[in-house]
Amino acid sequence: MVRRALAAALLAASSLAAGCAHPDTYVPPMFPEPAAADAARSEAAFRSLASLAGNWAGDMGDPANPTKATVDYRVTSGGSAVEEVLGRGSKHEMVTMYHLDRGRLLLTHYCAAGNQPTMVLQPGDDAADLRFEFLRGSNMQASDGHMHQPRSELLSPDRVKASWTYWSEGKAGDTMVFDFHRVK
Repeated sequence: MVRRALAAALLAASSLAAGCAHPDTYVPPMFPEPAAADAARSEAAFRSLASLAGNWAGDMGDPANPTKATVDYRVTSGGSAVEEVLGRGSKHEMVTMYHLDRGRLLLTHYCAAGNQPTMVLQPGDDAADLRFEFLRGSNMQASDGHMHQPRSELLSPDRVKASWTYWSEGKAGDTMVFDFHRVK
């Protein structure tokens, strides 16, 4: 009798698990639908990021004592994502992926520090000034250091200025500035 009860419980649990993995299972949104203007801005910002596809070179850090840096952009996944690779091939290579999620532009930064913060584009009027705010993170504790407030200024089709504000112990720390020009 105990074996039958155990077998029935295991069968029910496996059926429940199989039902959860079904491809038609609805996954509720993590946040409410954005206003129409914010959704349109997110779509325009994504198209602008996609237009950056190619290789870029420039400087990072203190403008008085800059360090040379490179970044590459690539549209991937059938046009649904933009990949940004900073310092390709270096020991500090980092990848940031941009994609739309129900009308919001998200980025996930795969940091050399080993964590993966995800940020969401903030509302604004300037389509060339993309400011993101921290949404969530994986492989990290709340107090861990991480990129928290990235900003990209699309100054022209051939120039991008970016800044990354690093957070640790729940507060803003240093900001790294990047100034890139398209390699022709």
